[in-house]
Amino acid sequence: MIHLLIVDDEKEVGNFLSHLFSAKGYKVTVANSGEEFLRLNLTKQIFQAALIDLKLPDTDGLSLLAILKKQQPGCKAVAMTGYSTIHTAVEAMKLGASDYIEKPFDDIDVLEKQIEHLIGNTTNTSDQNIHEIAERMGFIIGKNDHMNRLIQTAYKVAGKNINVLIEGETGTGKEVLARFIHEASLRCEEPFVGVNCGAISETLLESELFGHEKGAFTGAIQQRKGLFEIASKGTLFLDEIAEASHSIQVKLLRILETREYMRVGSEKMIQTNTRLVAASNENLFEAVEKKKFREDLLYRLNVVHLKIPPLRERKEDIPLLVDHVIQRQGGEPITFTEEALEALQAYSWPGNIRELANFVMRVMTLSDCRNGWITASDLPLFNQGNPAVTVTLPEKKDHTDLERYIKEWSNNLLTVFEQKEEINLENILGQMKDLESQVGKAFIYKTLKDTLGNRKEAAKRLQITMRKLRYLLNEKKIEA
Repeated sequence: MIHLLIVDDEKEVGNFLSHLFSAKGYKVTVANSGEEFLRLNLTKQIFQAALIDLKLPDTDGLSLLAILKKQQPGCKAVAMTGYSTIHTAVEAMKLGASDYIEKPFDDIDVLEKQIEHLIGNTTNTSDQNIHEIAERMGFIIGKNDHMNRLIQTAYKVAGKNINVLIEGETGTGKEVLARFIHEASLRCEEPFVGVNCGAISETLLESELFGHEKGAFTGAIQQRKGLFEIASKGTLFLDEIAEASHSIQVKLLRILETREYMRVGSEKMIQTNTRLVAASNENLFEAVEKKKFREDLLYRLNVVHLKIPPLRERKEDIPLLVDHVIQRQGGEPITFTEEALEALQAYSWPGNIRELANFVMRVMTLSDCRNGWITASDLPLFNQGNPAVTVTLPEKKDHTDLERYIKEWSNNLLTVFEQKEEINLENILGQMKDLESQVGKAFIYKTLKDTLGNRKEAAKRLQITMRKLRYLLNEKKIEA
């Protein structure tokens, strides 16, 4: 027989739920306070499921949940919460709650189905679904405990119509996690649309997000739908949200509050049911303190906060990530030796997974693999397992350093070009992006040096906007 625990200080709610589930053949135990819960003998009374109110007069529902999950890890818990405590409900899910439901209960049928689904759905089934979705997307979860807890939480909140804020350094895979949330949600058949808020000027970003009417501005030769309209029933991913201007932030806040917006140049309100997933490599709480980001918008976006660990904190996953990059490129089978993998794990990878992927592709392209094996001596960035960068620009970064870098890069490229074997063009194009990044970094560094760190003057000389310069400084990790 299923044994269900209900913890709620409202006796009417406890009695109603007790009658409801008893009629279905469940054995029900009700506790109307934290004190009554603590008097339960959890070593003898085994519960298959529990409904726990997170707001109790004599204790914190989260602490009761922690006690229950410690004593009975197999018990499936549902947090009961009001809308104002959704943040607490998410914390409950991080502590092990399988789901949450908002009070008051608008639809008892939903609650019944939630409990029945919870009891009938094992943890193994949940894990299986997570790994099936991740494998379908090419998302490597790995063995890291932090990453696994993160993906469990992401999977749990994916089915809820709530906003998610993803924090993580550049290259950690914020957009991949956003796509996972979309694929695990009920919106998976609808569009997933992404936009980088730092890479587009304010005027263009407004038109991109909200659309515009014909004649709204010079060049608007026809009406155009915005991303909110395109992704109306799906998911809209706003990357580098900290780079959005204050004007855009105000408009985003209104949409989150009213679910309405207007195209540029229009007076007609348009309804949207878009789910927002925002991401930033900058700490938004610090941005609020600096008056760079609106506090009210942060609270609207930060319903669920997911922080992706950098690659240096999940080095045990590097072998899996390397294998994934190799398989994705196809071609002849290649294997990294244990010494080569140890060398990769000894490096800090400031560019995270993106840097690792580009590096592996470069090694596959330039190395003379012996019998399909890549050894530590084949790694151009490593010398006897220790980081020894030989192709990035030295600290001085003057014109001779740039000249040396370009010469070394072109020599490597010509070596590959002269090979008679098959050549992986995708790898070569990946190296072009590396060249673009290094050259851009050199020009920015030189200009900042020439202007004594004056960003406004540097942006003027580089003929880019201040927003674009800030984005590049963050993206390329340049200290002014």
